[in-house]
Amino acid sequence: MANLLTHSWFIALLAAILIGAVLSAVHHAEVIAHKTGEPFGTLVLSISVTIIEVSLIIAMMLSGHEGSEFIARDAVFATVMIVVNGVIGLCIFMGGIKHHEMIFRNEGTNSALAVLTALATFILVMPIVTISTPGPDFTKSQLAFAGIASFALYIAFLLFQTITHRDYYLPKAKNQKTNNNAHAEKPSNFKTLVSCILLLISLLTVVGLAEILSPVIEAGVDAAGAPKTIVGIAIALLVLMPEGYAAVRAARVNRLQSSLNLALGSALASIGLTIPTVAAIAIFFNLPLSLGISELNMVLMYLSFFIGALTLAIGRTTMLQGIVHLIIFFEYLFLSLVP
Repeated sequence: MANLLTHSWFIALLAAILIGAVLSAVHHAEVIAHKTGEPFGTLVLSISVTIIEVSLIIAMMLSGHEGSEFIARDAVFATVMIVVNGVIGLCIFMGGIKHHEMIFRNEGTNSALAVLTALATFILVMPIVTISTPGPDFTKSQLAFAGIASFALYIAFLLFQTITHRDYYLPKAKNQKTNNNAHAEKPSNFKTLVSCILLLISLLTVVGLAEILSPVIEAGVDAAGAPKTIVGIAIALLVLMPEGYAAVRAARVNRLQSSLNLALGSALASIGLTIPTVAAIAIFFNLPLSLGISELNMVLMYLSFFIGALTLAIGRTTMLQGIVHLIIFFEYLFLSLVP
């Protein structure tokens, strides 16, 4: 009994440290974002967190545990669903309560959603309809091509976002008045450097604690008799905590453009960077990798993209749109438990 209580207190302590590391990562990412400006600032956190996700997935794949071939699929699909419905829905809902209506540049968000739809189809749907292998799997050549295509498409999006059409991802002039940082003095080079170092330390702390807590999550899932896909959802939730918190904070101060840049950027990086890396590791070490999702998840994913396209179509949102996304998110969570 004493050992059980000690173990429980230790897990609670780790969870508290994890939350502190998340808050620290968000703070230092915001310092860097204020120094570099949009959309470069949001890219810092998106890519950093994706590196965490990649390391977690690869560690679990190399462990060779039962079901490890599905970890990449479950984590990436969970990231897409959490971002498109959970994070964006919560941002629109929380911002809508305070500001009633928020505006953003729909040119950039529509482009990001189009790229995300293509990437998700390449990776999560194509393995189901290809006929070279039975089941939801790619051949090695198909996997290599899918990884290269995903990486190329993500790089093309980055060039579009940061160079050729950067203004598509900047807040509209009307929103600048509500941005508390718009006229604040930018941090010094020294402070930015310190924040870069502390951001790295915070993110490494998050990934370390997530790896420690992953066996606890797996054990809890097994004890509850829940589907293995819950492990992928839990990993995605842990990894997305810094971005999700930062996105909601931005929406609360009427900076929905920053929220959408963060959310969609993280989903794009999750596929565009995670899958090429995981594919290369799987091919090099001859590890099994299954990426195709079920018909149920396919319906949920395309419903999310369809509603997302309607939400992002006109460049302004209300609380109702946030509620719709959140209901779809809860439906996804429920059907993951009771498929």
